[in-house]
Amino acid sequence: MLTNLFGHFPEAAERGEQETFEDLLSRPDVRIERIISTGQASPPGFWYSQPQGEWVMVVQGAAGLQIEHEEQERVLRAGDFINLPAQLRHRVNWTSSDEPTIWLAVHYDLPQEGDD
Repeated sequence: MLTNLFGHFPEAAERGEQETFEDLLSRPDVRIERIISTGQASPPGFWYSQPQGEWVMVVQGAAGLQIEHEEQERVLRAGDFINLPAQLRHRVNWTSSDEPTIWLAVHYDLPQEGDD
């Protein structure tokens, strides 16, 4: 069981091979996730557009978050957070490559099975 956000990284994150996603808590209406990025970014032309809202905070490291229709990217550093409403198109332009970027993401208003 994971008990510290800064420890017990998955092997792929330790080696910097890929971004990793781990559920810390999952309930019908909320999911809390730890994301570890090691220099990754969204693929060119790719935009997230999720059916649920997401409150996300950078706990360590830094990232450039681009929100569709905003000219300037938002630079998030340790302690910075943002609420991303459902269906808001956004992408990650970059994450720190000199240290892992640890995100804490809270997904809320999750669609229930059978919802359209």
